Amino acid sequence: MNNQREGSKSLSNIRDINTDLGYLHLMQIHDSAFPTGSFAHSFGMETYIQDNSIRNKDDLREFCSMYVRYNLASTDAIIVKEAYELAKKGDKQGLIHLEKICHGIKLSPETRKGSAMMGRQFLQTVYPLNDDELLMFWHEKLKSKEIKGHYPIIYGIYTAMLGVSVEMSIETFLYSSITALVQNAVRAVPLGQSSGVQTIFFLLPVIQETARQVMTLSLDDLDNNSIALEIASMKHEFLYSRLFIS
Repeated sequence: MNNQREGSKSLSNIRDINTDLGYLHLMQIHDSAFPTGSFAHSFGMETYIQDNSIRNKDDLREFCSMYVRYNLASTDAIIVKEAYELAKKGDKQGLIHLEKICHGIKLSPETRKGSAMMGRQFLQTVYPLNDDELLMFWHEKLKSKEIKGHYPIIYGIYTAMLGVSVEMSIETFLYSSITALVQNAVRAVPLGQSSGVQTIFFLLPVIQETARQVMTLSLDDLDNNSIALEIASMKHEFLYSRLFIS
């Protein structure tokens, strides 16, 4: 019988979780049923779909490869890496400064909104699971509206707490970002589930290669290498009909 009261922080302190349990929890936060709200965001992809630029799995592979290599690799993935390292040091002020940078590099209002919405949802979901001091600090900053709550920041913080390596943190972030896009494309194009599975499988080496590249980068390497995607994100809010928020 479970003696813990409902709503208690049942994992107590996630830093004390053994490696195997931490790995299982890492799998849990990437489960499609885990409520991050990624199903509601396409981050500009829906514009490409409505422009008939993404019509089949080959188009989707090309788009997702571009998204990983030229968008995430030079923006959010670097933010995840830096957030992870700051969290390991317990550098709270550094994390707040990094969050401002993360907000500033997102040119499209919808992209900023989507990143913050996912981050807030993720934080609200994992917060009851443990009483880690840094997570509590970040939660209080969000409640007081001192931060926006961007997803790459909280993802970096949380994976650092899980004790996975920084490279795995980057790989799983890239993986979850791409699987969310592919699943959304399967609904929106539409495509068959088999096409989605094949697309993700095709992109696994791209994800691994990009993660290795990001390991060599720092904040000095932040860059916007996908201007067309930013324009697509800006156009998205003016589409006649929309399946996604961003």
